[in-house]
Amino acid sequence: MAKTIFEEMGGTYVRQGGYNLPCLFLPTEKESKPVGVWGQRHLRYLKEYRRATYITLLTSGRLNDYLADIDRQAQERMERLTEQMKRAQGITEQLKAENALKWVQRMNNILACVREIVEKEIIFN
Repeated sequence: MAKTIFEEMGGTYVRQGGYNLPCLFLPTEKESKPVGVWGQRHLRYLKEYRRATYITLLTSGRLNDYLADIDRQAQERMERLTEQMKRAQGITEQLKAENALKWVQRMNNILACVREIVEKEIIFN
């Protein structure tokens, strides 16, 4: 029997239930990097709204590196924006010591704003 194009390229088949199924494997990634909250959110976004990008990254073996990089970028952006907004609004450790409730209110407001900015700029883009 003549070889198929798949076999000529080095592929193999396994017989299951009367069918010849190709032996396909995803490329292995070198090292699995931890993916945090931001990376997980971006993964959910890719699966739902950018399916082609998700499948391309998955089948090329670059998904984990990509998500870890997105997670790192988002975390750095969040920390940088939080510090900038704290300075701009005059939120200090002195305010925290004098009026903890006011400090918590302002910090929660800043964190909500920063979270929204990071999601719009990095996660859902």
